[in-house]
Parts: sequence; structure tokens; C-alpha cells
Amino acid sequence: MQKLKKLSITIIGGLLLLLGLIMIVLPGPAILIIPLALTILALEYQWAKHYLKISQRMLSQAGRKMDAFIRKLKRKH
Repeated sequence: MQKLKKLSITIIGGLLLLLGLIMIVLPGPAILIIPLALTILALEYQWAKHYLKISQRMLSQAGRKMDAFIRKLKRKH
């Protein structure tokens, strides 16, 4: 049963990760799909947890930069 769970997580997470990587080039919400795939894969794999933390950090930084940019635009008007 444990092997089936790991296999399911690997297949679903792997397919979502592949889809997210494809969406980097093609239109699609890669910025949402890749962290979702890493979240699923992190249930079983330490390397996925590592990259998930990196992606969370990057998305947080991007959000802070976007907030600062919007505040700057509002001050100009």
C-alpha cells in the first residue's frame, strides 16, 4: 500500500511538474502549477521540499516587489 501511495504521488506530481515546465514556454499558469507539483512531490521527496522552499521564497520576494511597485505608481498619481 505504501509503494502504491509513493508511486501515485510520483506520477501525479511528476506529470504536473512536466506540465508546469511546458507552460513556461507555452501559455499557461506555470507560476501556479510548478509550486503545486512540488508540494505534491514534497510529500515523498526531500529534494522537492528543498525546491518548494526556494519557489516560496522567490514568489514572496516577487510579491513584495510588486507591492512596492504599485505603491510607487499610486504616489505618482
